[in-house]
Amino acid sequence: MQMNDPGLWTARFQAVRRHTLALAAPLSSEDCGAQSMPDASPVKWHLAHTTWFFETFILAPMEPGFAPFHPAFRVLFNSYYNGIGDKHPRPQRGLLTRPSLDEVRAYRANVDARIAALIGAVREGAARERLASLLTLGLEHEQQHQELILTDVKHLLAQSALWPAYLDEPPAPASPALSPQWLACAGGLATIGYDGDGFCFDNELPRHRQFVEPFELASQLVTNGDYLAFIEAGGYEQAALWLAEGWDWVNAQGLRQPIYWHRGEDGRWFEFTLAGLQPLDPARPVTHVSLFEADAYAHWAGARLPTEIEWEWAAREHGAVPGTPPSLPFPGEAREVEEEGTLRQMFGHCWQWTSSSYAPYPGYRTAPGAIGEYNGKFMVNQYVLRGSSCATPGGHARASYRNFFPAGARWQFAGIRLAR
Repeated sequence: MQMNDPGLWTARFQAVRRHTLALAAPLSSEDCGAQSMPDASPVKWHLAHTTWFFETFILAPMEPGFAPFHPAFRVLFNSYYNGIGDKHPRPQRGLLTRPSLDEVRAYRANVDARIAALIGAVREGAARERLASLLTLGLEHEQQHQELILTDVKHLLAQSALWPAYLDEPPAPASPALSPQWLACAGGLATIGYDGDGFCFDNELPRHRQFVEPFELASQLVTNGDYLAFIEAGGYEQAALWLAEGWDWVNAQGLRQPIYWHRGEDGRWFEFTLAGLQPLDPARPVTHVSLFEADAYAHWAGARLPTEIEWEWAAREHGAVPGTPPSLPFPGEAREVEEEGTLRQMFGHCWQWTSSSYAPYPGYRTAPGAIGEYNGKFMVNQYVLRGSSCATPGGHARASYRNFFPAGARWQFAGIRLAR
């Protein structure tokens, strides 16, 4: 986290910030201002909030003679930091027709220039270390929002009968999946948590020991073809397969397939993607399923979901490492060595539900101040997902990374890996 070369820090900061703008480039101003559901946010809000983070946590305490770009932005683009003050209601972010998209871009440009100036101006040792730490967290935070931009845009565009495409290039047919295998993990005393010397989020720490019983993990993800067999076998109509809350959830909404699946009048299945509506590819990993759906499928298949400790143990024991992130955000797009007896598709395809509730590790401590609200206060009523998705930025895929969502969340790139 040291800031020995301000030029490198400025270049990294600018690269991440440019990429966020590039993700918004294919969209109209109308696209950027709309909110499709309370859990999603408009792209314009993402662009402003990630800027608010740098202004609030870096410029406000560290810039000489600080003045906000606009005083009202402190409330409008605060996400959940109670220590900062009031917040605009999350379900009403789509009502923010003002500021305009152009004004938000001007806000970004203003803060970017001031951050670059601060990087070059801070000389004192402790202040430089504090700046480096906050810049690192801010950039990692912005990269998380880059993935959210793609998932939120996909949900937004899926609401239209025009089936609009965000990307011009459709996915190529996936290679046929290898026959799934069960890979044995001996179990024992596992050491869990981040073990590198770079950045990690506080919820990946402290590193600690957990005992794991012997288990087996599926060599690859559940495919669309696998999940279609579950649907055709009446999986959504069999209460015995579902958690009680999941059964109520399915029936209250009348659900009978994943969120982006559509059946044509001729009986053929299609899937909405970021390249528009495409024929369902049976070889691609099934994605955009909830924990409820993943758990029901696992019961139907005579298996279960892994715990997050089992997932991390298996990733380490079998040497699963992230590769180069896929160039296009489609599950099944990441290329890796496909060999029998290896653990495949752990990273770069879709997040994988575990049966573990999102809770603090033994000895976990939140950071002081508002910045400590980043992870800890969400450790209730959520489940952990492991791995990474086709939309995850490089550097965010590691064995210890803990993603988390409520059991009913389906708009994220979330899939299924079985254990037993």
